Amino acid sequence: MEALTELRKHVQSSKFVIGTSEVMKLLKHNKLARIFAASNCPASIKDGLKHYGAMADCEIVELEIPNDELGVMCKKPFSISVAGVLR
Repeated sequence: MEALTELRKHVQSSKFVIGTSEVMKLLKHNKLARIFAASNCPASIKDGLKHYGAMADCEIVELEIPNDELGVMCKKPFSISVAGVLR
């Protein structure tokens, strides 16, 4: 549950990004410090995150909540599978 606490803290900051395409783009440019993935994030996306995360030395946190709850935590009216924190 400490990951959820940290996630809530980062949601308010300007260094928080949401969305698979945005997170992948920033990850490929080595600009993310940590990535949060929902429990029901598609396997193909998780594989890509793990691959690029290992190259960029970025920690990937797999949350225990599904993407619709992650959207609520991020104060958005839609589901979110992936979110990241900038370096």
